[in-house]
Amino acid sequence: MLRGAAVRAALLRAVRGAPGRAGLGRAVPRAEEQEDEEGEEQPAGRVPLYPGHIPTSPLQKALLAAGSACAALWDPYRHDMVAVLGETTGCLALPKLRDKMRNDPEGYRILQERPRIRLSTLDMARLRGLPAGTLGREYVRFLEDNKVSPDTRMPAKFVDDEELAYVIQRYREVHDLMHTLLGMPTNMLGEVVVKWFEAVQTGLPMCVLGAAFGPVRLSARKLQVLATELVPWAVRSGRNASCVLNVYYEQRWEQSVESLREEIGIFPPPAVRV
Repeated sequence: MLRGAAVRAALLRAVRGAPGRAGLGRAVPRAEEQEDEEGEEQPAGRVPLYPGHIPTSPLQKALLAAGSACAALWDPYRHDMVAVLGETTGCLALPKLRDKMRNDPEGYRILQERPRIRLSTLDMARLRGLPAGTLGREYVRFLEDNKVSPDTRMPAKFVDDEELAYVIQRYREVHDLMHTLLGMPTNMLGEVVVKWFEAVQTGLPMCVLGAAFGPVRLSARKLQVLATELVPWAVRSGRNASCVLNVYYEQRWEQSVESLREEIGIFPPPAVRV
């Protein structure tokens, strides 16, 4: 077992990441014996795999999952806790999502090129100048109307596979695009509807929990609308749609939201006030 100083050194390296690299890169090659700053060997399988990665044992993941689940259920807007929950419970769903991407030409290209949706990668002026109804213009409208930013998405830390870490990062960064395509705002009702769609699409336990427990904070009137109109539509759309991670959204900004919905297989939103 690593002594205290070695543990601190390992965690410090995980937080700092690899020198000169930003975001999720390729896997960092691991020597069979790698030493920390104090010359002590790292146990096998406990070396950071990508910038920001914090290696954790199954027990540590279980504790993180339990704690983050309680915190997220208490306050669904704790995005940091929702992120931890997604990473520590996605061990079965993430490989399936990765395989769907590998088996699709567009998804495979996304895995190879690793695009990121950040303010630093978006030409916001160009997107604002696109015609109304296009994906780029409606995405920017969604961000501005709801006062949200793609830069608030937490980087992956606890996924013990570099490629799977990118998959969950990609899922987070297209979440606002799901709101745009589904026509859902960021209030509690809108978030629950998107979580139902994402639960069917991804199988991530985090999405299933959000879909199941999110409605407890809704009023009786909203619950009725959710149960009779929005959930049936979200579930049907999630089952009918192709994998939403296989769309290279950065190359679809000029496509209309309506045509992209039709291409993916998302049914038009119900005409109800959300």
